[in-house]
Amino acid sequence: MIRAGAGYSTAPNPRIAATEATRAAMQQAGLRIASAAFCFISAKFGDAYPLMLRIVRESAGTSNVVGCETIGAIANGREFESGCSIAVLVFDSDALSAKRFFVPQLRNRAIQAAQELAAAVRPHLASNNLLTIFADTYNLDAAAFVESISAELPGVALAGGGATEDGAIGETFQFCGDVVSSNAISAMLLAGDFDLRLDSALACTPVGPAHRITAVRDNVILELDGHSAYESFCTAAGPLADDPRRAAAFIMLGIPLSADSDRLERGNYYVRNIVGVSADHGAIAVAHRPKINDLVGFVLRNAERSRSELKAMLERLAGAARKPPSFGLYFDCVSRGSGLYNLPDHDSAYISQQFAGLPVAGFFTGFEFGPLANLPGLLQYSGVLTLIAEQG
Repeated sequence: MIRAGAGYSTAPNPRIAATEATRAAMQQAGLRIASAAFCFISAKFGDAYPLMLRIVRESAGTSNVVGCETIGAIANGREFESGCSIAVLVFDSDALSAKRFFVPQLRNRAIQAAQELAAAVRPHLASNNLLTIFADTYNLDAAAFVESISAELPGVALAGGGATEDGAIGETFQFCGDVVSSNAISAMLLAGDFDLRLDSALACTPVGPAHRITAVRDNVILELDGHSAYESFCTAAGPLADDPRRAAAFIMLGIPLSADSDRLERGNYYVRNIVGVSADHGAIAVAHRPKINDLVGFVLRNAERSRSELKAMLERLAGAARKPPSFGLYFDCVSRGSGLYNLPDHDSAYISQQFAGLPVAGFFTGFEFGPLANLPGLLQYSGVLTLIAEQG
């Protein structure tokens, strides 16, 4: 039997907040001692992280705690996008083991960090496995990391994301046991006899036709279909093209999952940011390394598409469940939330409606780890929902 609970607090006092959130989680789970806990704390608490982490460990009765800093925590139908917040999820089960891991010094070491984490995880794998990963967004080459760790741990599901803050200090913090550190990864492996359901919802929709890259240098696309890449970007941006830098915050590059695709279709592409545009050079720079003849397209961050994708994801997860889930983890891109929907608690309200009473905790991410065509991948502008249930 899996017993789990989640709690949150927005109290400005760090001691009170950590105590309230953990006690609420333990009460919902009906536990006196948990086997493990996830903890996500907003950047507003800053120097109080060690104190709050200690209170979570003591209140949950376990040192098996992982998590990270976030611009806003998520728990049980609520999303806190500013101010003070903490979310805690606890669980206990004889059939589900949990082991925490910590990898320091990420900068310029994405592949080595993946290899180190995989080597530590490998001896603890079981019949079913979920590796949750919380990383420093500023210092990890996430694309290289996820490609490497997927190769090192084939068949192991990945979920999690990059820690976030408000930009005030330019670093994020990861939590593991009693360690609080930046430039690091904290992770927890869930292994054993349990049922895992993992899915994602993208907040973007294609704009205009797909294009073939006909000139490129490193990550700078010079030509699409033999014409200026910048002009194609402006055509896709429409009225937003009057302010190209602003347009780049809404228009992204879509890349098909399959090399033989001839269009962008729902579920068959992933998204990467446009990081620069130049009218003088007719070029766009992207957070990707495309090649000549690659197919790409432009996509628009869109609230209606995001809502539709979210509903479809929840229906898929509900339809695939053999037993009702015991708890969930939700990792939501920081570009979603009320800034996208003009409504508070949007995604969490839909999750609560579909899975009433389900303990859920998570945070707003800088990037997401989740499924891409049924394989682990790096996501952006996505919500990733992980559901853990007893074996059916």
